[in-house]
Amino acid sequence: MAAESSLETMGGLPPHLVSGYEVFLTGRFRSDQERFRSLAVKGQKPTTMVIGCCDSRVAPEAIFDAGPGELFVLRNVAALVPPYEPDDHFHGASAALEYAIMALEVQHVVVLGHGQCGGVKAYAEMAADPKTPRLSHSDFVGDWIKMLAPAAARLGGAPNPGDADYLRRFEFETIKQTLIHLRSFPMVQVLERRRFLHLHGAFFSVMDGRLLALDEKSGEFLPVAETSHAAALEEARF
Repeated sequence: MAAESSLETMGGLPPHLVSGYEVFLTGRFRSDQERFRSLAVKGQKPTTMVIGCCDSRVAPEAIFDAGPGELFVLRNVAALVPPYEPDDHFHGASAALEYAIMALEVQHVVVLGHGQCGGVKAYAEMAADPKTPRLSHSDFVGDWIKMLAPAAARLGGAPNPGDADYLRRFEFETIKQTLIHLRSFPMVQVLERRRFLHLHGAFFSVMDGRLLALDEKSGEFLPVAETSHAAALEEARF
């Protein structure tokens, strides 16, 4: 019988994923084995949902040092949630939100945006030049990021994809836009009013690891754990 290829013996997965799984088995799985058993028997009960971008550089579990069962995570392009639309179309983001709030009864929903967001920049490029090529015939991404139009309008003026300061402010407004959409859901309105549910906006800087949190009263994004962040940067220099 012919020898199986190395890829076949690994179940068809890319080799780097198999290597990573082996590290997981000897590391986190070994140390958290009892937790995995408990999660399998008792089910998950996270207190927090994170709505983040699918950008590979921004992993909520890594940023918040979360273990298995601690975060319920929804990731998509630009960390968006459509407004409440009770129709017979497919609503993946709304379904995940509904499950987290109604079934898991999470207490916090965090909208996590980030620096150098490709979705935000793509919208700015599309708005600045309507002739920007579509990614495909269907252009699902182009249709999805049209939700950013109100955020862009609040900034005023024409979108400028070449201005780093503009893009940073746009990234902030994108987080606020998702919070607006979240509050269009009746279940969110009721639970937030009764203080059973709390919404948060946060921003992660890929460049330097800085985390900011939205103060909704002032509309400003303020540093989180600033002293610890400064110490970590200082230590990284040596």
